[in-house]
Amino acid sequence: MSDKIKLKDALSIGIGGMVGGGIFAVLGLAVSLAQGGTPIAFLIAGLLALITSYSYAKLSLTFPERGGTVKFINEGFGKTIFSGGINNLLWASYIIMLSLYASAFGSYAPNLYTIVNESVDFHIYASAVIIGATIINYYSIKIVGKIESFAVIVKLIILLAFVGIGCYGLFGSEHLSQLSVSNWETPLKLLTGGMVIFVAYEGFELIANAAPDVINPKKNIPRAYYGSVIFVILLYIIIAIVTVGSLPFSEIKEAKDYVLAEAAKPMLGQVGFTIITIAALISTFSAINASILGGTRVSYEIAEDDELPHHLTGRLWNQPIGLLITSALTLIVANILKLESISTTGSVGFLLIFAIVNYTGFKLYDKINGDRIIPLVGFILCITALAVLLQQEYSSNKTGVIVAVSVILFCFIIEYIYKKSEVK
Repeated sequence: MSDKIKLKDALSIGIGGMVGGGIFAVLGLAVSLAQGGTPIAFLIAGLLALITSYSYAKLSLTFPERGGTVKFINEGFGKTIFSGGINNLLWASYIIMLSLYASAFGSYAPNLYTIVNESVDFHIYASAVIIGATIINYYSIKIVGKIESFAVIVKLIILLAFVGIGCYGLFGSEHLSQLSVSNWETPLKLLTGGMVIFVAYEGFELIANAAPDVINPKKNIPRAYYGSVIFVILLYIIIAIVTVGSLPFSEIKEAKDYVLAEAAKPMLGQVGFTIITIAALISTFSAINASILGGTRVSYEIAEDDELPHHLTGRLWNQPIGLLITSALTLIVANILKLESISTTGSVGFLLIFAIVNYTGFKLYDKINGDRIIPLVGFILCITALAVLLQQEYSSNKTGVIVAVSVILFCFIIEYIYKKSEVK
């Protein structure tokens, strides 16, 4: 019998999934897009995640299976080309997320130790962390769990200390006026900023995979979803306030890829910079470790449900073959795409997936004993946010939009080809 999961464990799965490498990777990007309105951008993205978590909570209670999102989509749409394409997109989005975390690791690590120069070191560190995490996943899944448990505690202690000291340091800060409404971007740009960084919230969906093992699920599964999302919304908003209130916009722009470490400098000097850098490395490494495992499980579930070739359920050494494919594709994406393109592609993927999960919640409202309006609102908001993100980013980050649309089309084409070949 598997170990039962208590509420605090389920909460830490959700919080750990969200406060992975996301905040370290996208904070600078958020400020560049939303300026003084960055806390509002994080709030907008968080509220969308919170509405979506309602559908996840209801679906997790009705279909408590380790397949999580894959199972929900198949329940809503059957095993069709559409559901297969969306599930393929989930696997692709895991790869994009892994690339985002590896990019953050590659941006922070050279601040501790320079090997060649900043741009070369980025590729060395980003590649090394993916390879290292892959080796650990092959060696022992148990170690992956232990690293994740340790990392969740370390990163939360450091981030909460940053928040506490940062809030104190805001009193008398000459940059506090940057948070005033006059420094906010337009509402449309705030929405775009929130959607580009939406990837920083996607990790709550990991709770679905643990749903079968949660003690007193009727009470604890909804609490785990809502509690983890609300906690992370508040944490992100305060981190955004501290960052924008502590550093001039010019310095935030210069240190965009490692801005959280830079934001610790006014309060704690070089020591603070180093501590946050170490926290970023621990966080991103643990997030890569856990997400490689998550991505591998997704590929296995899809193949098991006959939406991709059954070869993916086969093993290479002691793990499913999807582990090696996930890692190899992550290496390519992390070394080719820039951070904003990775973030945009990840957000587009998860907005579409969450829109479909919300629609499933709406469609099966009777079966899951849920409200019909909340999932419908979630679906409409996700689709609207997706359209705004694609339209706004097309003018400033054409590459990201082209990559995102290409990934979606590729996922559906692969599914179409596979299903047609199976019929023959």
